[in-house]
Order: sequence, then C-alpha cells, then structure tokens
Amino acid sequence: MHLPHTAHTDPSPKDSRRALVSSFLGSTVEYYDFLLYGAAAGLVFPALFFPETMDPVLGSTLSFIILLAGYISRPIGGILFGHFGDKFGRKNILVITLMMMGLVSVAIGLMPTYETIGVAAPLILVALRVIQGLAVGGEWAGATLMAAEHVKQDRRGLAASIAVTGGPTGSVLATLILALFAGLPDEEFLSWGWRVPFLMSAALVIVGLFMRYRVTESPDFAKARAAGEVHTGTPILRVLKKYPASTVYGILATAGPLFMQALLAVWVVPYVAAQGVVPRQDALYMLTFSSVVHIFAIPFFAWLSDRYGRRPIMLAGGLVSVVLVFPMFALFNSDSYWLVAIGFLVGNPIIQASMYGPIGAFLAEKFETQDRYTGVSLTFQFGSVLGAGTAPLMANWLVGLGNGGGTDNIAWYFIGLIALSALAVFLSKETLVRTSRPAPRPGTREPVSP
Repeated sequence: MHLPHTAHTDPSPKDSRRALVSSFLGSTVEYYDFLLYGAAAGLVFPALFFPETMDPVLGSTLSFIILLAGYISRPIGGILFGHFGDKFGRKNILVITLMMMGLVSVAIGLMPTYETIGVAAPLILVALRVIQGLAVGGEWAGATLMAAEHVKQDRRGLAASIAVTGGPTGSVLATLILALFAGLPDEEFLSWGWRVPFLMSAALVIVGLFMRYRVTESPDFAKARAAGEVHTGTPILRVLKKYPASTVYGILATAGPLFMQALLAVWVVPYVAAQGVVPRQDALYMLTFSSVVHIFAIPFFAWLSDRYGRRPIMLAGGLVSVVLVFPMFALFNSDSYWLVAIGFLVGNPIIQASMYGPIGAFLAEKFETQDRYTGVSLTFQFGSVLGAGTAPLMANWLVGLGNGGGTDNIAWYFIGLIALSALAVFLSKETLVRTSRPAPRPGTREPVSP
C-alpha cells in the first residue's frame, strides 16, 4: 500500500535556528531532570528512602525499580502527548512537558526522607518518578520533530540529532553538578547536598520556557493542518494499523544503544567506585567528560547518515558496539585509574553514539506528519523501556550470576540486544531523502500492512 506524500515546506533560516536552539535547550532541561534521578539512584536514594536496616544491595535494587517505573510510564506519556501533538501541534505540548518536568524535580529536591515520614517517602518518590516519565515520554519526540521539521529533508539527520544531544548535555549538567556536591563529607551530602541539583532545575526550566515560547509551530504540521490532514481519528490507532513494521523496527532499533546509555549513566559509576580504584566523585567526573565528547559524537554520526544513509551508519555502529563492548568492560575492571576513564570514552562517544546518532531522523522518517509525533513517541519510548529502563536491574542480576561471568554476562546480553537492533535496521528500508532527486513517497520506504 502506498501512503500519500506530505510535502515539506522550507522554513526561514531564523525560524530554523530558533527551533534548533529551543529543541536543544528544552531537551537538555528534560534530561537533566530525568537523568539526575538516575545518577542519584545509585548513590543517594538507597540510604535515604529505605530503612537503614535494609541490605544495601536490596536498597539499590528497589531504587532501580523506581527508576524503571519512570521508564515504564514513558510510553504512556508518549502516546498521550503524541495524540495531542498530532492533533493540535507540537509547540504547546512541549511547553507543558517542560513545566511538568521542572515541578517534579523541585518536588524531589524538597522531599522528606524515610527517617521523617517512613514508607510514604519511597511511595511519593515512585509517584514523582512516574510523572517524570510521562513528561519525558512526550518531550523526546516533540523536540526531535520540531528540530527535524524546521529544516530541509536532506539535513534532517543532523537537525534531529541537535535535539537528541540534549540527552548527553543534560547528563553532563546532572553528573557534573551532582559530582561537585558529592565531594562534600557524606553527612552533609546526604543531608542537603544532593538536594541542590534538583532545586537548580527551576532556573533551567525558566530559560527553556522562554525559548519555547519564541519558536514557531512546525512547518510540516502547519501544512498538514492547512490541507485538512489532522484533527481526524485517533493517531495511535492509525499508527498501529498503517505502520506495524515501522513500529516494531523502531522499538528494536533503539533498545540496544539505549541500554548502553543507561548502563553508563546509572550502573557503571557506583560499580567502578566500589572497586576502590576510582573515588565516587572522580567516577562522576569521568562520566561527565565522556558525555561532553558524546555531545559532539552524536551529531557527527547523524551528519554521516545525511551523507551515506541511516541504515549503513547504524549497521556500522552495531558492528562497532559488538567489537568494543568486551574491551570496554576490561577497562572498567582494570586496576588503572586512567584506563577506567578511557572505558567511559569507549562506551559513550563510540559504542553508544555510533548507532544512536541517526536515531531521531531514522524514526521520524518512518511516519507521515499527522502520525509522526505519536509514531516516534511510541517507538522510542517502548525501546527505552526495553533497553534503558531494564539496564541497571539486568546488570545487577547478570553480574551476580553464579557462573562467575561477572561483567562478561552483561557484555553478552548487550550483544544480544545490539543484534536485535541491527536486524531491525537491516530489515528497514532506507529513509534518507536526497533533494537532488524527486522525493519518494514515505509509503515506498517501509513495508506496511494493507
């Protein structure tokens, strides 16, 4: 079945710049808030939100389960906000998700601990984490689409990656600020130091809201609305009916690289700190530096996908991931401070970014304008649950298996996920549209059920 082609209207350079900056800053704020919880989950929350008599391993596991709750709620948020984003526009939805995220982070920073309110503390933390997940579920696709839909089609890979780099930028801010306060004596850090990074979110949200207020609506969406192609039907039902293969391929393609992202951000820092070679604060600084390099690596691989296609670059990234994952863990398990630091550089800017860089355009180009917000949200957020959401729990379980495999077990599991991701990319049709030839119809790009 051939899907009708929705023409692309080129926006003005000024609108394009504003859209890129707005998407980048908004995504940065969202992921600062979301990943700050991840960084604190392994370092702070087990000691503060569960009984002191609880086994530390159990406390960490429960903290990671709450972390997973945020990932599970992300597809729900993606479907919810995607529905309204496809019916009423991208801009206003992104303002709502940003405000939600900021309010939740401030609330976490002001939360009483288990010592003060008992079991209510972890229950409130679960509720706040779920709201965080709903907000991020609507944010990623919206920010990516606002960036991609404001540029010419043959630049969408790079443009979408600008919004995607908000993830590592938010990680840089979260881990750097948390690392600064982690240098305090344990008593002060656990008393008030960990709260400050969450409260600082308020200032970042104000900046992000200002930029989002100034950006124009997506030209693609405005054209589709003028043509009468929106405000009819239910986007999620259309996506499941018209794009079943695209949806499955999108979910699987994101799972592998997102597993590595969450593993490094949440699990590896406390793991290497426990080895005694790298102090807790230095491990956070190592993650921060690798995330800085990551910010530039993601657009680089996306730019390559604008030149050579999404599939070739992502498949090459999958091969790189398989080759380097065992050396990366060998570096983390070494007795050398600097080799551990190199391990973070291998993991984030090379293994993770090589397959993840083109993901924004790869997903966006699978769906038509009137279904795109919902389609991208659905695929990316379910991929997040499968990959990132389960990463710390799976790592905790795999490293402790009785077969003595340790981190080798994690490496093999990651290779399995990457194999699924690469297979999904391989089965997908190339989605890159070059302006030097007539734009093909989106329906010819992906097998679709009649």
